[in-house]
Amino acid sequence: MMVTALQWLHGKPVASGAIKLTAEDFIVREDLGFSPEGEGEHLMVYVRKKGCNTLFVADQLARFVGISPRSVSYAGLKDRQAVTEQWFCLHLPGKEDPDFSQFSLAGCEILLVKRQKRKLRIGSLKGNDFELTIRHISDQQAVETRLQQIRTFGVANYFGEQRFGRAGNNLVQAERWAKGEIEVKQRNKRSFYLSAVRSVIFNFIVSERMLNNKVRQVMDGDVMQLTGSGSWFVAKSEELSQLQRRLQAGEIQITAPLYGEKELGTQSEAKLFEQQCLTHFSVLLPLLEAERTNLVRRAIIVVPSNMHWKWLEQQTLRLSFSLPKGSFATSVIRELINQSTENIIDIAE
Repeated sequence: MMVTALQWLHGKPVASGAIKLTAEDFIVREDLGFSPEGEGEHLMVYVRKKGCNTLFVADQLARFVGISPRSVSYAGLKDRQAVTEQWFCLHLPGKEDPDFSQFSLAGCEILLVKRQKRKLRIGSLKGNDFELTIRHISDQQAVETRLQQIRTFGVANYFGEQRFGRAGNNLVQAERWAKGEIEVKQRNKRSFYLSAVRSVIFNFIVSERMLNNKVRQVMDGDVMQLTGSGSWFVAKSEELSQLQRRLQAGEIQITAPLYGEKELGTQSEAKLFEQQCLTHFSVLLPLLEAERTNLVRRAIIVVPSNMHWKWLEQQTLRLSFSLPKGSFATSVIRELINQSTENIIDIAE
């Protein structure tokens, strides 16, 4: 195993601080980007929860209304050690709305119930709004400077540590699976392990671009994404100067792969660079290919929107911002303050 630390977009933070000293220090509100229609066979339930993970709450809602847990869906998983608000979708065709005044679960409160025609699926959201309190900040001016940099230039769009499980266990189990040491039959575990592998590869490629001063530089053959859109195109050598200006203006973004069985999409210099990065994952790549995961591209930088902050006192900061779906608030915090636990990734050789 080779161990490497991920790079920082603005350099390693000099100020230290503490997050999540209480659940209320980390507040997340889901933004679907749409409102339930008010009719249909799916019942949308908006829940505020504390100290409960998404899967547990989904199971408890299923038990309360008397349906299979598989008939409860959600747009994404949310932290347990936080105060989070998110939608759950219960499939109740031909049934009356349950009386949720009788639903009781410690740490949970139902805020809104509304019908919808369509099932809520994983990823069916616009993003999340965050309100964080960071305490015991060692250097207020350094953090103030870094906040300005993040608001203007963003942060590396790394997958957060929670994607890899406690102590990176999802990656450990994925490697054992890839080596044939274990069988993984449970669908949710298979999904978690494969997701962890794809995420660690993405993080490594982004970090290597930083190390090579290529994170803000369009390479010949890069796959570029239109900002705020899923549309993408390949950078041609004769267009590099123009594309560089568009990148600096925020119109387009450089992407890296979430590895799968399809072609990388990159060409020329960019393809060679990504292929070289992938050589570090020779044990894990065949697993992704055998499981027929679908290759997709993801922006390597994310710029928080609606970013505001205020100092409650000299060492305490209240910070709010929004991120698009799939981006992690912990990656913003990692760029802001130096925490005791660094984001370390193990690479299977």
